[in-house]
This record gives sequence, C-alpha cells and structure tokens, in this order.
Amino acid sequence: MVHVRIKREDCTACSTCWETCPEVFEENRDDSFSQIREEFRSGGGISEGEVPESLKGCVEEAAALCPVQIISLTNE
Repeated sequence: MVHVRIKREDCTACSTCWETCPEVFEENRDDSFSQIREEFRSGGGISEGEVPESLKGCVEEAAALCPVQIISLTNE
C-alpha cells in the first residue's frame, strides 16, 4: 500500500490532481479543495489515505504536476 497525504491548507483548487488521477482524488464540494476519495481514506480524514500499488503511478503523476506541491506519498 501507498500512503497519500494532501496538505489541503495550501491547496489552490486548480483541479490538476483530480483530473490527472480521478481514481484517488476529487474536489471537495464544500471548499473546492482536493480530497482523497472516500474508499481510500484512512484515519477518518479527507486529506490522508492508503492506495494500492496499482494506483501509485497515477498518484505520483498527480503529485509531480501539482503546481504547489502539496501531495506526498510514502510506501507503507
């Protein structure tokens, strides 16, 4: 599994992550910032999650393209 974290307080709601990797990221309807899709959330929050290795490339691409570099991932 790959641990994903979004530093939401620095998100600019540019849509890059959810357009690049919609399997993992989505727009929060309340504040328009990025969040982890419910099926991958961990710890009860919307900014952290665990995704399978099969989605690692997608998350890495979204992290690399993020203009404010707020997405981090680590192997668990």
